[in-house]
Amino acid sequence: MPYEYIALVMFGGMVILLLTGQRVFAVIGFVAAVAGILLWGGGGSAIPFTSAIKLMNWYPMLTLPMFVWMGYVMSETRMADDLYRMFHVWFGPVPGGLAIGTILLMVLISAMNGLSVAGLAIGATIALPELLKRGYDKRMVTGIIQGGSSLGILVPPSVVLVLYSMIARQPVGHLWLAGVVPGLLMAGIFILYVVIRCRINPALGPVLPVAERTVSRGERYRLLTAGLLPVGIFAAMMGPFIYGWASLVESSVIGAAVATLVAVLRGRMTRAVFETCMVQTLGVSCMFMWIILAALAFGAVFDGLGAVRAIEGLFLRDMGLSPWTILILMQLSFLIMGMFLDDTAMLVIVAPLYVPLVAKLDLGMPPGDALIWYGILYTITCQIAYITPPFGYNLFLMRAMAPDHVLLADIYRSITPIVGLMLLTLVIVMLFPDIALWLPHLVYAK
Repeated sequence: MPYEYIALVMFGGMVILLLTGQRVFAVIGFVAAVAGILLWGGGGSAIPFTSAIKLMNWYPMLTLPMFVWMGYVMSETRMADDLYRMFHVWFGPVPGGLAIGTILLMVLISAMNGLSVAGLAIGATIALPELLKRGYDKRMVTGIIQGGSSLGILVPPSVVLVLYSMIARQPVGHLWLAGVVPGLLMAGIFILYVVIRCRINPALGPVLPVAERTVSRGERYRLLTAGLLPVGIFAAMMGPFIYGWASLVESSVIGAAVATLVAVLRGRMTRAVFETCMVQTLGVSCMFMWIILAALAFGAVFDGLGAVRAIEGLFLRDMGLSPWTILILMQLSFLIMGMFLDDTAMLVIVAPLYVPLVAKLDLGMPPGDALIWYGILYTITCQIAYITPPFGYNLFLMRAMAPDHVLLADIYRSITPIVGLMLLTLVIVMLFPDIALWLPHLVYAK
């Protein structure tokens, strides 16, 4: 059988097994191991072993448990409560001010955790009840919370970009810095959306009553200090890295240590909180390591088959597609797959095909820059996948955590404008790659 057909059988078999509901890493690893042994006999078993050793030797992988730990510490010790109280007082006099504060809360939670689900949980349990109680439009605010929570996989320390960096063999520090400006751009577009809608129809985001926002000057600044504490922790972590005083791994340890110390000094690091943070960190870290291991094994078999070269020849030589046409088709495929699969499954399925192809396309930039930029494009499409029917994870999580009078139909309708704003961000970053590449070039030029 020609190698191209073997690659097609592997790809099709993996998709079919994923539809059975089995765990992503088990399906991908199983297909890779069976294909390796059938193709190359006993020697094929060396492929997953070599991939495991490669993963264990990847030093930046140590950042993953550190950042996940930091995120869970800041989440479980209720630092987000202080943040929201600060936004409640400082943004209350502005039409739609609490919704704007919620978006900023989502940005800061993203910088704490690196996962979408943490921001959604905090937004749905802390912000949503307050917004609804004060007469905010339920469709507008549920959409904002879902879109804002997805920033967790774009703003550093994004766990999804750690996975992409390992598969694409690109520095995770470059990818994290590349996600900063696009993430802030998307948050700014969300804020502009709220401002415009509330300016046209103030009833969508009423101003906070004077009695609720009237506090003493000392209390306002105390809230500002408490609310900006997570920002200080993030600065203490990223500052040494940006200025070159510490490596990325060392910076992640600083962040985890400072967050833990703050929680202890504030008396919020109880035994139960410590145990919850430890168990959750272990679970998330192990899950991503298994996925990366399976992805590396699958990619190694694909490389051995020459499937990437076959697809490259099909698109560029046989079909004569331009590099930008291929890039757009890739993004469309992610948007379609995102309706049925999660971000890790999408990446692991197509990364062995797309990542080498992106490096070969003539996009007017070095291959390394192209892969960094493409990682941000992939992550934005994953954000859209999180909130698109029929199987967007955030849709069902929001329904599970929202009050009963927020119906699933309301949640589905709420994401229509948010998806449009995300697509706008995607198009802007595609047209102007320097939005993603400017900060990594600036920092690493030093």
